[in-house]
Amino acid sequence: MPDFGKKLPGGRPIEPRATSNTLRLFFSFLVFYILLIFYARARCFRDPGSAFFDPWTAYDLSYSSVRIGQGDSYIESYSNETTVATKSSSEPGLCIGIASVARHGVGYFQSTVGTVLEGLSDTERADIHLILFIAHTDPSEHPSYGQPWLYELADQVLLYDPAEVDIDHVRSLETEAAKAFGREKALFDYTYLLKACEAVNAPYTMILEDDVVAMDGWYHRTIGALASAEQQTRALGASNWLYLRLFYTEEFFGWNSEDWPIFLSYSILVVCLVACVCLVSRQCQPRLHSRLSTGSIFMFSGICTPLLIGLFFAAGRVSMVPIQQGVHQMPRFGCCSQAFVFPRSRVPDLVDLYQSKHIGYVDTITEEFASAANEIRWAVTPIIMQHAGRRSSKSVNKDSHVPLKHRSKGELSDVEKLWNFGFELNDADALRSEHRFFIDESV
Repeated sequence: MPDFGKKLPGGRPIEPRATSNTLRLFFSFLVFYILLIFYARARCFRDPGSAFFDPWTAYDLSYSSVRIGQGDSYIESYSNETTVATKSSSEPGLCIGIASVARHGVGYFQSTVGTVLEGLSDTERADIHLILFIAHTDPSEHPSYGQPWLYELADQVLLYDPAEVDIDHVRSLETEAAKAFGREKALFDYTYLLKACEAVNAPYTMILEDDVVAMDGWYHRTIGALASAEQQTRALGASNWLYLRLFYTEEFFGWNSEDWPIFLSYSILVVCLVACVCLVSRQCQPRLHSRLSTGSIFMFSGICTPLLIGLFFAAGRVSMVPIQQGVHQMPRFGCCSQAFVFPRSRVPDLVDLYQSKHIGYVDTITEEFASAANEIRWAVTPIIMQHAGRRSSKSVNKDSHVPLKHRSKGELSDVEKLWNFGFELNDADALRSEHRFFIDESV
């Protein structure tokens, strides 16, 4: 039983009724807080920056599995030579380049091409010049080389031209030792593909890695995003921009350490604000004096508010402060190089940059250059492409029979973390309806 003979600072005795009200409010708050925790567990399990993140279910393929099935069926129809493919017009608006190498135990190239092309109208397909690059000095090493669909669907099947490249040097980069040493060949292939798209002279160049999934309707969303990027660039008084990012992972959009001084300042401000509101309310409303005792004010500002602030941060930044919808700048934390669109005017700059660096990761080199030159970098949300790679040729785990379930993030390789969780929430029927609407509107 509380000792009501005790006194608060200032000499005023603790009132039994005030203490009872405070305890009742506190227990009510605890019930509410526990319910909030259960709600957060149910809603934030896909946020990789959340304390409630659950990799066991968060990495499940939902929309991706549907879309991959659509893409594979599309490729199968051309493998059986039952369909005649539409090809690019003489003046395409978009060059798409996809470089592919044979992967150990996994292969996404066919699915990537299928999801890019499946569902496109003849008009949309005619606006695309598709280059499929078999990045082997001996192209027969790639399982897709020689398949009927490859030449049927591509506007150009790109191979190494001995007149343009040092084949012996490229062959030396294909050894396991060279792959382990650095990223020279990947950067070389990316540059080679960029130059091939540059020769097409399309206004925009899209470079995709061979392990992405394109959503149904990616074309009209990308064209709309490009128009928005151009308009926003002009509004900024700038004449050019570097790229439009079609994929990023939420992995790096948590409560980053460099921002914690700001978060702490705001948290202290909120605690002080709650205390001030309670004190002013009690002062201005005498009838609240008995309800807002000093103990109640301390409970609200010193206990309840910090607990709610803690739960806010525990829920994760992506859940509590979602990334801006539409086309927006992304100068930090954008990863990785799965899907970029470049304006034609910037391709020569990037070719020179990559050739000068010679070795390195495309995304790292590009971001370092962009940050140093204060380049404008656009991204689109929701994303338009997904990374397929729960398994990858870059990953340590190459056994296709190993379960894809993980109980903690510590069990995941870096490649497996390249995942956009929001992409899996797409509804296949809704996207198909949206795509058909835009096709009908363009007629």
